Amino acid sequence: MLSYRHSFHAGNPADVLKHLVLAQVLSYQTIKDKPLDYIDTHSGAGFFELASADAQKTQEFQDGIAKLYQHSSEHEALNDYIALIKSFNEQGDLAFYPGSPKIAEHYLRRQDKGWFFELHPRDLLLLEDNMQGKRSIRVRGENGFAGLIGLLPPASRRACVLIDPPYEIKDDYELVVKTLTKAYQRFATGTYMIWYPVVDRERIERMEEGLIASGMRNIQLFELATKADTDVHGMTASGMIIINPPWKLKQTMDSVLPELVGLLSDASGFYRSEQLVEE
Repeated sequence: MLSYRHSFHAGNPADVLKHLVLAQVLSYQTIKDKPLDYIDTHSGAGFFELASADAQKTQEFQDGIAKLYQHSSEHEALNDYIALIKSFNEQGDLAFYPGSPKIAEHYLRRQDKGWFFELHPRDLLLLEDNMQGKRSIRVRGENGFAGLIGLLPPASRRACVLIDPPYEIKDDYELVVKTLTKAYQRFATGTYMIWYPVVDRERIERMEEGLIASGMRNIQLFELATKADTDVHGMTASGMIIINPPWKLKQTMDSVLPELVGLLSDASGFYRSEQLVEE
């Protein structure tokens, strides 16, 4: 059984980037009245208490959301993200952090459907508890890669997908490319979001090369590095790769990423905002 649990990492800089992008994509996708299918392949528990033993053991949120919580930005997208996190903290102080499922739930409407996959037994129970109460939401204790393919093409003909494995298994990097390619073949007009950690830069370069060579169109990449790449063990950066992104997403990230580097990174930090493949 894989051991990864996101409760140790909730609210860290990687979450900031991932959830900022997710919020931007979903806010755009839900402008139209037409139904949307949202699919999260690796959901985790969905909601996190920052006073928990897990979160306090690593305190990674101190390097992420805690640095932004009282920040006022000149960029609407960053202010919207901060306001979103504050909406889960009704007492005012930063005490809770929503995972991707709760952020998605915030945007999903009555006509939409949410599909959430999780294999870890404990996190599955927590996810079921955190996401109960809405008939349009489905929580499944199944393999998310296979589950995604089984849901495509969606009945709504509109899909927004988050592929966010923990990458405990090194083959996950290659499996992400294979799964995404297969999903694209089944439903080429969906919006697909892939989160990745930068622990070994060569693995990320191979993943990028695989996506570029796949035949998929309109691929953008956004990366936030809190420190320079290193051969020493540990994550120095994370990124989001988006297929069929909203048309203003890159413009937004071009503005926000430099500010995030200034707020969350050391002097060696950097960002990437690239159009990997044209439309």
